[in-house]
Amino acid sequence: MFIFGTKSRMVEPEKALPGRADPIPTSTTHDVLGTPLKPPFPEHLETAVVGMGCFWGAERVFWQTPGVYTTAVGYAGGYTPNPTYEETCSGRTGHTEAVLVVFDPAQITYEEILKRFWEGHDPTTANRQGNDVGTQYRSAVYTTSPEQAATVAASKAAFQERLAERGYGPISTEIAELGEFYYAEDYHQQYLSKVPNGYCGLGGTGVSCPIGLETR
Repeated sequence: MFIFGTKSRMVEPEKALPGRADPIPTSTTHDVLGTPLKPPFPEHLETAVVGMGCFWGAERVFWQTPGVYTTAVGYAGGYTPNPTYEETCSGRTGHTEAVLVVFDPAQITYEEILKRFWEGHDPTTANRQGNDVGTQYRSAVYTTSPEQAATVAASKAAFQERLAERGYGPISTEIAELGEFYYAEDYHQQYLSKVPNGYCGLGGTGVSCPIGLETR
């Protein structure tokens, strides 16, 4: 996965690839959890979308989290409709590799989802996680409601304080309202379940996030 991703500057919208009208084919069932990969989901569930580098390892973080109903990998935050993996890796779609996390708020809070997000990667390295370099590897949180946006802002501020105490620089995470989430190709979905010894480039800072420690 890290052989791609040499683009470190965000593409301008007018220079983005045109993409396609039809979605990329993918499976409908989670390879590990056995739950639906795509909506509609049960009404009591909530959705989070994050980017934390290579989406193979990032997705595994969340499907292993109690209270998570389903996960999927895809592309978010860019301009090209229904991009392919190769197009996204070219840096010409504007997307980041993202993980869709559908969770039960009665079992796990959004704050706890964010805790796993912040601690699971280094949000201070812009457009890079380990050996993975490029805008498609940028740290990102895409919110689905004003309440999520407020929670992310508070969480970021609290974690930034802890990071600064440990000598880390400012958080570079993109925080924006979610636009379209485009599902990635089928072979990327739950990749590390299908290929247990596959590449995972995730590495956190070792700093604990003080938000989301209380379980409902």
